[in-house]
Amino acid sequence: MTRILALLGPTASGKSEIALAVADRRQIPIVSVDSMQVYRGLDIGTAKPTAVEQAEVQHYLIDVVEPEVDYSVAEFQGEARRLIAAEEEVLIVGGSGLHFRSIVDPLEFPPTDPELRSELETMPDPVAALVGADPGAGEVVDLANPRRVVRALEIFHLTGLTPSMRRRQQQRRHFDDYVPHHHFVAAGLDAGHALGERIVRRVQAMRERGWWDEVQSLGSRLGRTASGAVGYGELRQAQIGHRDPEKVWGDITVATNGLARRQRTYFRRDPRIRWVPWTTEFSARLGAVEEMLDIT
Repeated sequence: MTRILALLGPTASGKSEIALAVADRRQIPIVSVDSMQVYRGLDIGTAKPTAVEQAEVQHYLIDVVEPEVDYSVAEFQGEARRLIAAEEEVLIVGGSGLHFRSIVDPLEFPPTDPELRSELETMPDPVAALVGADPGAGEVVDLANPRRVVRALEIFHLTGLTPSMRRRQQQRRHFDDYVPHHHFVAAGLDAGHALGERIVRRVQAMRERGWWDEVQSLGSRLGRTASGAVGYGELRQAQIGHRDPEKVWGDITVATNGLARRQRTYFRRDPRIRWVPWTTEFSARLGAVEEMLDIT
Protein backbone atom coordinates (compact mmCIF):
# COMPACT_ATOMS: atom_id res chain seq x y z
CA MET A 1 0.00 0.00 0.00
CA THR A 2 1.41 3.36 -1.05
CA ARG A 3 1.80 5.96 1.68
CA ILE A 4 0.47 9.29 0.44
CA LEU A 5 1.49 12.61 1.93
CA ALA A 6 -0.49 15.60 0.67
CA LEU A 7 0.17 19.34 0.82
CA LEU A 8 -2.89 21.26 -0.30
CA GLY A 9 -4.29 24.77 -0.27
CA PRO A 10 -5.10 27.85 -2.32
CA THR A 11 -2.85 29.21 -5.05
CA ALA A 12 0.06 31.45 -3.98
CA SER A 13 0.19 29.96 -0.47
CA GLY A 14 3.78 28.73 -0.85
CA LYS A 15 3.09 25.00 -1.31
CA SER A 16 5.69 24.34 -4.01
CA GLU A 17 8.70 25.60 -2.07
CA ILE A 18 7.75 23.59 1.01
CA ALA A 19 6.97 20.52 -1.11
CA LEU A 20 10.38 20.56 -2.78
CA ALA A 21 12.09 20.63 0.62
CA VAL A 22 9.94 17.79 1.99
CA ALA A 23 10.31 15.60 -1.11
CA ASP A 24 14.07 16.19 -1.27
CA ARG A 25 14.55 15.27 2.38
CA ARG A 26 12.50 12.09 2.05
CA GLN A 27 13.69 11.24 -1.47
CA ILE A 28 10.15 10.75 -2.75
CA PRO A 29 8.39 11.95 -5.93
CA ILE A 30 5.90 14.79 -6.12
CA VAL A 31 2.52 14.20 -7.78
CA SER A 32 1.05 17.46 -9.05
CA VAL A 33 -2.69 17.89 -8.51
CA ASP A 34 -2.95 20.97 -10.70
CA SER A 35 -5.48 20.90 -13.52
CA MET A 36 -3.35 23.12 -15.78
CA GLN A 37 0.24 22.01 -15.15
CA VAL A 38 -0.56 18.93 -17.25
CA TYR A 39 -0.35 21.14 -20.36
CA ARG A 40 2.97 21.60 -22.14
CA GLY A 41 3.88 25.23 -22.68
CA LEU A 42 1.71 26.58 -19.85
CA ASP A 43 4.71 27.21 -17.63
CA ILE A 44 4.89 30.73 -16.22
CA GLY A 45 1.21 31.31 -15.53
CA THR A 46 0.73 27.94 -13.81
CA ALA A 47 3.84 28.38 -11.63
CA LYS A 48 5.12 25.11 -13.03
CA PRO A 49 8.29 23.77 -11.34
CA THR A 50 11.39 24.78 -13.27
CA ALA A 51 13.56 22.31 -15.19
CA VAL A 52 16.14 22.53 -12.39
CA GLU A 53 13.53 21.75 -9.72
CA GLN A 54 12.18 18.85 -11.76
CA ALA A 55 15.73 17.51 -12.12
CA GLU A 56 16.22 17.65 -8.35
CA VAL A 57 12.91 15.96 -7.48
CA GLN A 58 10.86 13.60 -9.66
CA HIS A 59 7.55 15.24 -10.61
CA TYR A 60 4.57 13.35 -12.01
CA LEU A 61 1.63 14.69 -14.04
CA ILE A 62 3.41 17.74 -15.39
CA ASP A 63 3.67 18.33 -19.17
CA VAL A 64 1.42 15.38 -19.96
CA VAL A 65 -0.40 16.67 -23.07
CA GLU A 66 -0.26 19.41 -25.68
CA PRO A 67 -2.26 22.59 -24.95
CA GLU A 68 -4.82 21.95 -27.68
CA VAL A 69 -5.88 18.65 -26.05
CA ASP A 70 -8.71 18.47 -23.50
CA TYR A 71 -7.40 16.35 -20.61
CA SER A 72 -10.25 15.19 -18.39
CA VAL A 73 -10.24 14.56 -14.65
CA ALA A 74 -11.09 10.93 -15.41
CA GLU A 75 -7.93 10.60 -17.51
CA PHE A 76 -5.93 12.31 -14.77
CA GLN A 77 -7.40 9.95 -12.18
CA GLY A 78 -6.37 6.83 -14.09
CA GLU A 79 -2.82 8.00 -14.75
CA ALA A 80 -2.31 9.31 -11.21
CA ARG A 81 -3.48 6.10 -9.59
CA ARG A 82 -1.26 4.03 -11.89
CA LEU A 83 1.83 6.10 -11.08
CA ILE A 84 1.16 6.19 -7.34
CA ALA A 85 0.60 2.44 -7.13
CA ALA A 86 4.19 1.90 -8.31
CA GLU A 87 5.68 3.98 -5.46
CA GLU A 88 6.16 3.27 -1.77
CA GLU A 89 5.54 6.89 -0.78
CA VAL A 90 4.58 10.05 -2.68
CA LEU A 91 3.87 13.70 -1.93
CA ILE A 92 0.73 15.07 -3.58
CA VAL A 93 0.88 18.84 -4.05
CA GLY A 94 -1.56 21.33 -5.54
CA GLY A 95 -4.67 23.42 -5.40
CA SER A 96 -7.21 21.36 -7.33
CA GLY A 97 -9.45 19.72 -4.77
CA LEU A 98 -11.26 17.65 -7.38
CA HIS A 99 -8.02 16.23 -8.76
CA PHE A 100 -6.85 15.40 -5.23
CA ARG A 101 -10.11 13.67 -4.40
CA SER A 102 -10.04 11.78 -7.71
CA ILE A 103 -6.97 10.00 -6.33
CA VAL A 104 -7.96 9.29 -2.73
CA ASP A 105 -11.77 9.08 -2.91
CA PRO A 106 -14.07 6.76 -4.90
CA LEU A 107 -15.17 9.43 -7.36
CA GLU A 108 -16.76 8.43 -10.64
CA PHE A 109 -16.94 10.97 -13.44
CA PRO A 110 -19.94 11.54 -15.70
CA PRO A 111 -19.77 10.62 -19.39
CA THR A 112 -18.96 13.10 -22.13
CA ASP A 113 -20.65 13.78 -25.46
CA PRO A 114 -18.56 16.00 -27.77
CA GLU A 115 -21.48 16.52 -30.18
CA LEU A 116 -23.80 17.64 -27.39
CA ARG A 117 -21.08 19.86 -25.96
CA SER A 118 -20.61 21.57 -29.32
CA GLU A 119 -24.34 22.31 -29.44
CA LEU A 120 -24.31 23.71 -25.90
CA GLU A 121 -21.35 25.94 -26.71
CA THR A 122 -23.45 27.71 -29.36
CA MET A 123 -26.30 28.51 -26.94
CA PRO A 124 -26.98 32.26 -26.67
CA ASP A 125 -27.01 32.23 -22.85
CA PRO A 126 -25.74 28.98 -21.27
CA VAL A 127 -25.54 30.60 -17.82
CA ALA A 128 -29.27 31.40 -17.90
CA ALA A 129 -30.01 27.85 -19.03
CA LEU A 130 -27.98 26.38 -16.17
CA VAL A 131 -29.44 28.67 -13.51
CA GLY A 132 -32.91 27.99 -14.89
CA ALA A 133 -32.39 24.28 -14.32
CA ASP A 134 -30.61 24.80 -10.99
CA PRO A 135 -31.03 28.15 -9.20
CA GLY A 136 -28.24 27.16 -6.81
CA ALA A 137 -25.74 26.36 -9.56
CA GLY A 138 -23.65 29.43 -8.77
CA GLU A 139 -22.75 27.91 -5.40
CA VAL A 140 -21.20 24.92 -7.15
CA VAL A 141 -20.05 26.10 -10.58
CA ASP A 142 -17.96 29.15 -11.48
CA LEU A 143 -20.54 30.90 -13.66
CA ALA A 144 -17.85 33.22 -15.03
CA ASN A 145 -16.07 30.22 -16.56
CA PRO A 146 -17.83 29.26 -19.84
CA ARG A 147 -16.11 25.88 -19.98
CA ARG A 148 -17.40 24.87 -16.55
CA VAL A 149 -20.91 26.14 -17.32
CA VAL A 150 -21.08 24.12 -20.54
CA ARG A 151 -19.74 21.02 -18.79
CA ALA A 152 -22.38 21.36 -16.07
CA LEU A 153 -25.09 21.61 -18.74
CA GLU A 154 -23.62 18.62 -20.57
CA ILE A 155 -23.75 16.51 -17.39
CA PHE A 156 -27.31 17.67 -16.71
CA HIS A 157 -28.46 16.66 -20.20
CA LEU A 158 -26.69 13.28 -20.02
CA THR A 159 -27.58 12.29 -16.45
CA GLY A 160 -30.45 14.52 -15.33
CA LEU A 161 -28.34 15.66 -12.37
CA THR A 162 -27.97 19.37 -11.70
CA PRO A 163 -24.76 20.71 -10.08
CA SER A 164 -26.56 21.03 -6.72
CA MET A 165 -27.83 17.45 -6.95
CA ARG A 166 -24.35 16.17 -7.78
CA ARG A 167 -22.85 18.05 -4.84
CA ARG A 168 -25.39 16.53 -2.44
CA GLN A 169 -24.71 13.11 -3.93
CA GLN A 170 -20.96 13.53 -3.48
CA GLN A 171 -21.34 14.84 0.06
CA ARG A 172 -23.33 11.75 1.01
CA ARG A 173 -20.37 9.67 -0.18
CA HIS A 174 -17.92 12.08 1.36
CA PHE A 175 -15.15 11.23 3.79
CA ASP A 176 -16.66 9.04 6.51
CA ASP A 177 -17.97 6.13 4.43
CA TYR A 178 -14.77 5.66 2.44
CA VAL A 179 -12.15 3.07 3.30
CA PRO A 180 -9.06 4.30 1.40
CA HIS A 181 -6.92 2.08 -0.80
CA HIS A 182 -3.90 4.09 0.37
CA HIS A 183 -2.74 5.40 3.71
CA PHE A 184 -2.71 9.16 3.39
CA VAL A 185 -2.27 12.19 5.59
CA ALA A 186 -2.92 15.74 4.38
CA ALA A 187 -1.65 19.13 5.51
CA GLY A 188 -3.18 22.41 4.40
CA LEU A 189 -1.22 25.60 3.75
CA ASP A 190 -3.04 28.95 3.60
CA ALA A 191 -1.46 32.40 3.86
CA GLY A 192 -4.65 33.84 5.34
CA HIS A 193 -4.85 37.64 5.22
CA ALA A 194 -1.43 37.76 3.52
CA LEU A 195 -2.71 35.82 0.51
CA GLY A 196 -4.04 38.84 -1.38
CA GLU A 197 -0.69 40.63 -1.31
CA ARG A 198 1.12 37.42 -2.25
CA ILE A 199 -1.15 37.11 -5.29
CA VAL A 200 -0.39 40.70 -6.36
CA ARG A 201 3.35 40.00 -6.17
CA ARG A 202 2.95 36.66 -7.91
CA VAL A 203 1.10 38.11 -10.92
CA GLN A 204 3.66 40.91 -11.20
CA ALA A 205 6.54 38.41 -11.08
CA MET A 206 4.90 36.29 -13.78
CA ARG A 207 4.47 39.38 -15.93
CA GLU A 208 8.16 40.22 -15.54
CA ARG A 209 9.19 36.65 -16.37
CA GLY A 210 7.50 36.88 -19.77
CA TRP A 211 4.00 35.52 -19.33
CA TRP A 212 2.70 37.75 -22.14
CA ASP A 213 5.25 36.31 -24.58
CA GLU A 214 4.50 32.76 -23.43
CA VAL A 215 0.82 33.18 -24.29
CA GLN A 216 1.72 34.84 -27.59
CA SER A 217 3.91 31.89 -28.54
CA LEU A 218 1.07 29.47 -27.74
CA GLY A 219 -1.39 31.50 -29.82
CA SER A 220 -4.26 29.50 -31.23
CA ARG A 221 -2.79 26.27 -29.82
CA LEU A 222 -4.56 27.02 -26.54
CA GLY A 223 -7.40 24.51 -26.48
CA ARG A 224 -10.77 24.86 -24.81
CA THR A 225 -9.58 23.56 -21.44
CA ALA A 226 -6.12 25.15 -21.41
CA SER A 227 -7.55 28.56 -22.29
CA GLY A 228 -9.61 28.31 -19.10
CA ALA A 229 -6.45 28.55 -16.99
CA VAL A 230 -6.47 31.84 -15.08
CA GLY A 231 -4.65 34.46 -17.10
CA TYR A 232 -4.19 32.56 -20.34
CA GLY A 233 -7.59 33.32 -21.82
CA GLU A 234 -7.41 36.92 -20.59
CA LEU A 235 -3.97 37.53 -22.11
CA ARG A 236 -4.96 35.88 -25.37
CA GLN A 237 -7.98 38.20 -25.60
CA ALA A 238 -5.76 41.22 -24.96
CA GLN A 239 -3.38 40.11 -27.70
CA ILE A 240 -6.15 39.91 -30.29
CA GLY A 241 -7.59 43.27 -29.27
CA HIS A 242 -10.54 42.20 -27.13
CA ARG A 243 -9.13 43.51 -23.83
CA ASP A 244 -7.02 46.44 -22.70
CA PRO A 245 -3.38 45.16 -22.53
CA GLU A 246 -2.68 47.19 -19.38
CA LYS A 247 -5.93 46.60 -17.51
CA VAL A 248 -5.76 42.87 -18.18
CA TRP A 249 -3.15 42.41 -15.44
CA GLY A 250 -5.56 43.77 -12.86
CA ASP A 251 -8.24 41.46 -14.23
CA ILE A 252 -5.88 38.50 -13.80
CA THR A 253 -5.16 39.49 -10.20
CA VAL A 254 -8.89 39.66 -9.47
CA ALA A 255 -9.47 36.28 -11.15
CA THR A 256 -6.60 34.72 -9.18
CA ASN A 257 -8.09 35.98 -5.93
CA GLY A 258 -11.41 34.45 -6.92
CA LEU A 259 -9.72 31.13 -7.66
CA ALA A 260 -7.94 31.20 -4.30
CA ARG A 261 -11.22 31.84 -2.46
CA ARG A 262 -12.90 28.89 -4.17
CA GLN A 263 -9.94 26.62 -3.45
CA ARG A 264 -9.90 27.70 0.19
CA THR A 265 -13.63 27.01 0.55
CA TYR A 266 -13.30 23.58 -1.07
CA PHE A 267 -10.40 22.42 1.06
CA ARG A 268 -11.75 23.85 4.32
CA ARG A 269 -14.78 21.56 3.99
CA ASP A 270 -12.53 18.48 4.15
CA PRO A 271 -12.04 17.46 7.79
CA ARG A 272 -9.12 15.20 6.88
CA ILE A 273 -6.84 18.16 6.13
CA ARG A 274 -4.80 19.44 9.08
CA TRP A 275 -4.14 23.16 8.65
CA VAL A 276 -0.71 24.66 9.28
CA PRO A 277 -0.68 27.94 11.25
CA TRP A 278 0.66 30.64 8.89
CA THR A 279 4.04 32.21 9.54
CA THR A 280 6.37 34.20 7.29
CA GLU A 281 9.34 32.10 8.47
CA PHE A 282 10.03 29.40 5.89
CA SER A 283 11.78 27.08 8.35
CA ALA A 284 8.86 27.37 10.78
CA ARG A 285 6.34 26.58 8.01
CA LEU A 286 8.42 23.62 6.87
CA GLY A 287 8.66 22.26 10.40
CA ALA A 288 4.93 22.69 10.96
CA VAL A 289 4.10 20.91 7.70
CA GLU A 290 6.38 18.00 8.58
CA GLU A 291 4.75 17.79 12.00
CA MET A 292 1.27 17.79 10.46
CA LEU A 293 2.34 15.04 8.07
CA ASP A 294 3.79 12.99 10.95
CA ILE A 295 7.23 12.87 9.33
CA THR A 296 9.33 14.81 11.86
